[in-house]
Amino acid sequence: MNDLVISGLLILALFLILGSGVWIGLTLSGVAWIGMQWFVSRPAGDAMAVTIWGSSSSWTLTALPLFIWMGEILFRTRLSEDMFKGLAPWLRCAIFAAVSGSSAATCATIGKMTLPELMRRGYPEPMVIGTLAGSGTLGLLIPPSIIMIVYGVAAEVSISKLFIAGVLPGVLLSALFSGYIVYWAWRHPDQVPKADSAPSLLDKLKASSSLMPVLLLITAVLGSIYAGVATATEAAGLGVVGAFVLSLSQGSLNVKSFKESLLGATRLYCMIALILAGAAFLTLSMGYIGLPRHLASWIGGLGLSRFELIVVLMLFYVLLGCFLDGISMVVLTMGVIMPTVQAAGIDPIWFGIFIVFVVEMAQITPPVGFNLFVLQGMTGRQLTYVARVSMPFFALMMLALLILYFVPGLATWLPAQMKL
Repeated sequence: MNDLVISGLLILALFLILGSGVWIGLTLSGVAWIGMQWFVSRPAGDAMAVTIWGSSSSWTLTALPLFIWMGEILFRTRLSEDMFKGLAPWLRCAIFAAVSGSSAATCATIGKMTLPELMRRGYPEPMVIGTLAGSGTLGLLIPPSIIMIVYGVAAEVSISKLFIAGVLPGVLLSALFSGYIVYWAWRHPDQVPKADSAPSLLDKLKASSSLMPVLLLITAVLGSIYAGVATATEAAGLGVVGAFVLSLSQGSLNVKSFKESLLGATRLYCMIALILAGAAFLTLSMGYIGLPRHLASWIGGLGLSRFELIVVLMLFYVLLGCFLDGISMVVLTMGVIMPTVQAAGIDPIWFGIFIVFVVEMAQITPPVGFNLFVLQGMTGRQLTYVARVSMPFFALMMLALLILYFVPGLATWLPAQMKL
């Protein structure tokens, strides 16, 4: 049976199971089991047990529930409200642009704090959800990016240069997101909450005192990672302890808020962990079937121009992102794609940033965009609704990718200044 038929059957199975109302994680596992059972000789049950256990017992994954718990503590106490009190006098309508994250886990963490607060302030739900879905992908361009590390190893490219190459494209994407939000607010003034009277500089500085504790906590957590003092898991533990100390010092942590934060973090992590387990099994199934490698080989044999190759690769990776996580996309295809990319004269540093962009786009591409699942679980909205309100930010990512193609120096100029 050829790859096109297999792909069609698996996509059909995915939509049928999703349409029946089965949980997302179980749906991914079910499609993976169908692929293993029908098209692979290895026993599906054995593969499922080993893969799900391996993905669930990873030590690296320990950081995830800790970061979520930190977000729950901030959300259940007055710390999140204080953060917005400190930000609002400075940002006002641009407060949307402050909602950013480094992954689906951070999307969940930040979303726990920002969604209720923005809704309480009267911002329209479609813009709140869409902004969080789009900006939650920005962190993939910010070191230490796991995708960049995986690509650097697979493509034999300097990881340090990849890290610095993501700075200007990240600024570009942030500017596009912020510009769209400002434009939307200008076109829909009736939907933007009325701003208070413009505060004086002294009033702004006084309000900023509410922001300082949370800002110091974030600085400590991120600074410990960037400085190499702590791993992500250790930094997450530091974040939980710091959130406890801050909430205790302000007197907003009690037995009730402690239980609510712990149960809230447990529920949210279980949802994400189930999706991660299903995605890991689906990744294994796709690898055994060989679909990513076969599709990559097919693209390499088309004989396209440089621009046509980039367009096809963008479509290919976005489509692949409907089935695989970003790391698996890179690992399974890079060995075949890189010779084609180098033959076309494409800079491998630039191509690394391109890969990050398309992986970001896949994060909010239905039906298996991971950020969409996280936001669906937090808001209770239909996946189609979350995907629809996220589409403007998907379009902005495509625009950024187009700018990056015609102005490649955005990704290559800074690395060229490094003496490595």
